[in-house]
Amino acid sequence: MTEKERMLAGKLYRASDPELVADHQRKWRLIRAINNEPDTEKLPGLFQELLGQLGEGSWLEPPFHCDYGSHIYIGKHFYANCDCIFLDVCDITIGDDVFLAPRVCIFTATHPIDAGVRNSELEYAKPVRIGSSVWIGGSTVINPGVTIGDNVVIGSGSVVTKDIPSGVIAAGNPCRVLRPITEEDRRYWEAQAMEYDRDRQG
Repeated sequence: MTEKERMLAGKLYRASDPELVADHQRKWRLIRAINNEPDTEKLPGLFQELLGQLGEGSWLEPPFHCDYGSHIYIGKHFYANCDCIFLDVCDITIGDDVFLAPRVCIFTATHPIDAGVRNSELEYAKPVRIGSSVWIGGSTVINPGVTIGDNVVIGSGSVVTKDIPSGVIAAGNPCRVLRPITEEDRRYWEAQAMEYDRDRQG
């Protein structure tokens, strides 16, 4: 296996491999262009070139940072506010209708616990998966190997170290489920939306 194949398979690898260094250089060229581009109309094309997939109607606010970009797969109607960091050493897969507040960090990269092996510059990664219809609060950290289900709200400042099931509100350090999202929640927020529509109609 090549170092890149080992990396994507979650095995120990070395990032100093020439193929991975070239991938990093490609990333830096695009990230610099994105974070310094004054014309926002050019950003979608730059993000399309950087990322493995960016669905229709999706948007990321600069500044944005990542490890490679090409291992990030994002669905439709996604929004990430500024200062998000995605360390995509393994795949980061995100569904449709996902909203990220500022400074959300998604980390797939990790290192051996043993100092001797770690100091030899061997590292590895675990993929992160986020379902659809998810809202993640500001300054949340999602750790390697985590899966977050559909229809989830993660409170700001959370550190997500374990999987989060679908249909819940979760928060904290470490992040834990606080309660399910209920039918009462749906009725309340639909009523608020109807009131908004009435107000807009005069």
